[in-house]
Amino acid sequence: MHHNILMVCDFFHPNIGGVENHIYILAVNLLQRGHKVVIVTHSYLPSRVGIRWLVPGLKVYHVPLKVLISNATLPNYLTFLPYIRNIVLRERITIVHGHASLSSYAQEAILHAHLFGSHFESMFGWWRGREGKEKDRKGQSTEHETRREIRTVFTDHSLFALDDATGILTNKLLAAALNNVDAVICVSHTARENTILRANLDPRTSYVIPSAIIAEQFRPPSSPLPIDPITIVVVSRLAYRKGIDLLVASAPRICSLYPNVNFLIGGSGPKLINLLQMREAYRLQDRITLLGAVNHHEVRDILVKGNIYLNTSLTESFGIGLLEAACTGCFIVSTRVGGVPEVLPKDMIDT
Repeated sequence: MHHNILMVCDFFHPNIGGVENHIYILAVNLLQRGHKVVIVTHSYLPSRVGIRWLVPGLKVYHVPLKVLISNATLPNYLTFLPYIRNIVLRERITIVHGHASLSSYAQEAILHAHLFGSHFESMFGWWRGREGKEKDRKGQSTEHETRREIRTVFTDHSLFALDDATGILTNKLLAAALNNVDAVICVSHTARENTILRANLDPRTSYVIPSAIIAEQFRPPSSPLPIDPITIVVVSRLAYRKGIDLLVASAPRICSLYPNVNFLIGGSGPKLINLLQMREAYRLQDRITLLGAVNHHEVRDILVKGNIYLNTSLTESFGIGLLEAACTGCFIVSTRVGGVPEVLPKDMIDT
């Protein structure tokens, strides 16, 4: 049976990140299996507004609502309703799949999806699946109709605290949005427990599907790298949650203790200025290289230049970068947080 699937998230291309890549790769694979997939995200002014198409035939709606901060729109639960209703009608959606706890689009789409059901069935004939005709006791022909309701799925990609202001607000909104969700997918067992507690979910509706990569895209170098100098690679979004403050504090000390160690850092974000100031203050321009924003197809070329991959995240539900670095042959050094211990065996990672 083929479905018409609507994927909704504030975070999608042309923005670069793990959630964005996850949604795109999942959508492409569903298309290859014969399903119809449509993606809804916010607009990226001035060019990404309205309907756009991505290879290989992926339809993307860029809804023109303003972004609040970090590519996330303001939760309001009403403004998005006219847009999502028209899209569901036009595309004849049967499954709504929301991504990310901080995506107000995802929460609103899941909340509204269950409100469409019977009204859509009575107003629009295409929503009724006609199973055929049979005769009643009087010999008259009657039609039996199978009603189809919109099913909802939510995938949580992050961990959140239960006691800080951001966590409390996010958790309240998430619990309201997921009150009637059909299934919740988490990327690790740690993330599953966290989401169940935060959103007050029935554990029987929550499942763990770990993230994965295409190993052929992250082949190791053809010859081993020299161990002098040693290159430590960091490819990450440069934000507080990724532990960039820890990197800023530790990199000068490592460079002072080990003259043969260099850093190669890829990524962009609000903490980039901290790295620039640190490099300038300690005069480490020749030992710490900052690459800025990195496209996904360039990640492998950066990882193969390093001996050690460093992950300083303060919270991590899975850590897809650890898998990518392991495939390229890097030794992994990571903080022991969230779902990181579930990603790799102990002989491949030092936490």
